[in-house]
Amino acid sequence: MDENKPIRKRDKIKKGFSKLLKEDKLKAVAEYIENPGEFISLLKSFWYADPVKQKQFDEFSENTISNFHIPYGVSPNVLINGKNYVVPMVIEESSVVAAASAAAKFWSERGGFHAEVVDVKKMGQVHFCWNGRKEVIKGLMPDIRKKLLSDAEGITVNMRRRGGGVVDIQLVDFTDRMKNYYQLLVSFDTCNSMGANFINSVLESFAHSLQDFFACCNDLEDNERSVEIVMSILSNYTPECRVHVWVQCPVHAFDGVDSHLGGRAFVDKFKKAVDIAHIDVYRATTHNKGIYNGIDAVVIATGNDFRATEAAGHSFAARNGHYESLSSVEIQDGIFIFSLEVPLALGTVGGLTKLHPLAKESLELLGNPSATELMTIAATMGLANNYAAVKSLITSGIQQGHMKMHLSNILNQLGASEKEKSLALSYFSDVTVSYSAVESYLKTLRK
Repeated sequence: MDENKPIRKRDKIKKGFSKLLKEDKLKAVAEYIENPGEFISLLKSFWYADPVKQKQFDEFSENTISNFHIPYGVSPNVLINGKNYVVPMVIEESSVVAAASAAAKFWSERGGFHAEVVDVKKMGQVHFCWNGRKEVIKGLMPDIRKKLLSDAEGITVNMRRRGGGVVDIQLVDFTDRMKNYYQLLVSFDTCNSMGANFINSVLESFAHSLQDFFACCNDLEDNERSVEIVMSILSNYTPECRVHVWVQCPVHAFDGVDSHLGGRAFVDKFKKAVDIAHIDVYRATTHNKGIYNGIDAVVIATGNDFRATEAAGHSFAARNGHYESLSSVEIQDGIFIFSLEVPLALGTVGGLTKLHPLAKESLELLGNPSATELMTIAATMGLANNYAAVKSLITSGIQQGHMKMHLSNILNQLGASEKEKSLALSYFSDVTVSYSAVESYLKTLRK
C-alpha cells in the first residue's frame, strides 16, 4: 500500500438515500471511490440512451445507479424430443456456451436429448402454533379446507380459469420437534407462470382465514381459539415440479471420441467419474455446479429466478441424507444412458419474462414455449454442460479447453493490442495457457 496516498474519508451515507434522485445517489456512492468522476462516467456509460428503457430497468430493483452487463450467447442446434432449438444463454464464465454447443452437436447426431416433465406441483406453507388437542385439529381439517378455499376464491379465480390453482392442503404436525408447531402444506399448479406472487397471496389469505376459523369455532375450548401465525411463504423446494432429461446411444458410438480411449473404456471411465459424484460431497458440489452453468444461463436469459432453481436443486441433491450428483449413468445391454433429474419451477408469463426486453426475445427465440417446455430446455442445457465437463475431465483435462477460452480475458486484463492478441492466439494454439505464460509472452513481444 502506498503510504503517501491519502485515505479517502468513508463517512456514512446520510439517511434517506432511497429517496434521493438517481444522479444524487450516484454522486453519494462515488465518494467511496478514489476517482469519483471516472466512476460516475463509467456507470453512466452503461445506461441506455433511451430514458424510457432505462427507467424500466431502474424499476426492476431498488437504489439502481447503473446496469451490469453479462454476455448473451446462444447454443444452436439443440435437439430435444425431436425439436430443434437455438438456446439463449446468459453467463460470464468462459467455455460454458462452447461446451454446451459441442455437446448439443455431438448428441444431435445420436438421437438428441429426451426430456419429460415429471410433475408441476409447487409448494407453499402456512407456519403456525396452536395450543390444542391434536385429534381436534385433525378432525376439523375438512371444514378448515372448505373455509380457506372459499375465502381465497377471489385470488384464485383467474388461475383456476387457466386450469391451475390450489391442488391440495395438508396438515403437518411438527409438535414432536417444536412445541405447538404445525403447518399447512399447500400444493399449487400455476400453469405457465412461476407463480410466486400468486402463491404468497393465497397463503396469506389462508393464514387470516385460519385465525378466523379458530376464533369463531364453537367446538373449541377457550384456550384453543387462538392461533399464532408465524409466517406464510412459498417454498423454493419443488421436488414434485421436476424434469427428467437423458441421452442414450450404443457404447460403440463412442469409438474414436478420444484418441487414447476406445468406446467401452470411455463410457466405463465416464460412469466412474459420475459415480464418484454420488459418493463424495466435494466432487458432487463441483459436479452439480457444472450442471447449473447450463441451467442458470437459460433461466437468466428468460427472466426467471436462478437463485430459486439452484436452492431447489441443491436441496434435491441432498434428499437421500447426503449431498450427491444430480446426474447418473447406466450401461445396459451395450447402451450408454446419461440422465439428469432436477426440480425446476419456471414461468413464461409474469415477472421479468415480459418486462425485460431480452427475456421476452429469448422466449420468442425458443418458439414461445410453455412453462413445461422451458423447463425441459433448461434441464437439457444442464445435462449438456455436465456431459461436456465430465468428458473433458476424463480425457484432456478441464483446463485445456477452459484456458483456451479464457485467453482473451487474460489478454484484455494485460492491455494487449489487437496485433498482440492475434499473435498470442496463434502462439497459444498448441501451448498451455496460464496468466504467467501470457504475461511473459507479451513482455517478449514488447521487447
